[in-house]
Amino acid sequence: MVVSNSVDLQELRSGTLYCRGRELRYGERTLVMGIINVTTDSFSGDGTSGRVDLAVAKAIEMVAAGADLLDIGGESTRPQARPVDLADEQARVVPVIEALAGRVTVPISVDTRKAKVAEAALAAGAHVINDVTGLQDDPDVARVAAAYGAPVIAMHSPGPSWQVAWPARYRDVVVEVKEYLRRSIQIAVEAGVPRDQVVIDPGFGFGKTTQDNLSLLRHLSEFRDLEAPILLGTSRKSTIGKVLDLPVEDRLEGSLATLPLAIAGGADIVRVHDVRASVRVVRMADAVVRGWHDGSD
Repeated sequence: MVVSNSVDLQELRSGTLYCRGRELRYGERTLVMGIINVTTDSFSGDGTSGRVDLAVAKAIEMVAAGADLLDIGGESTRPQARPVDLADEQARVVPVIEALAGRVTVPISVDTRKAKVAEAALAAGAHVINDVTGLQDDPDVARVAAAYGAPVIAMHSPGPSWQVAWPARYRDVVVEVKEYLRRSIQIAVEAGVPRDQVVIDPGFGFGKTTQDNLSLLRHLSEFRDLEAPILLGTSRKSTIGKVLDLPVEDRLEGSLATLPLAIAGGADIVRVHDVRASVRVVRMADAVVRGWHDGSD
């Protein structure tokens, strides 16, 4: 199979994310981020509804299955989801992070668009901030990251679905998403986050049509122009459901199919719900695309 957007092995850069005492080396192999939704209304149906014990057990299972980092989120970003109050979001994520900080060795990311939640999470032991608004909703998120020495993941979104119409209209989705993320990088750097500690995420599934999402995946290699590690989260998204005509609980194979394509396009981190299966697919794709494997021959 020929992948039209595949990057040359020589173009794949490597580097290190310095996660407040824990390091993530990217580029040599693809990193797998496990999703922990501490919500009541996750689109994927896997929210732990505030149960700290369930979230911790799930996180430990993901690490055992090969997750390189964990992403803890307390506010659903699915279409038609309602915003979560600041205090409620903190009450959901902070106890989970506190419980995990001393039990897992991988970095913990907090998935939030609010600076005060990010700060509380970092104080509780989180290592990375994952902002679905690309640092463009609450400008203090970038300043909090800089103050704590935390890497940031800046994702593209046209805005929350309760404020703007989803899907948004794009003249050229790849060009417009790239420009948005370029601004996100600038915001982070101006706030004091080192340039090489900013990860970009094109926002697959966020305010985009099925064709927009497929176009982003097809042209992912073009985001290498921004000279930042790339994260992509396709897991269980509605685009997979629409292409295959399947409900969210039956989207594993479709989700897994996107991973080698993302890696061939230059993704450095993939964000997934199903860690064990995803790690196996990622390692096989890495052997082909990156020339990496941990075998003895």
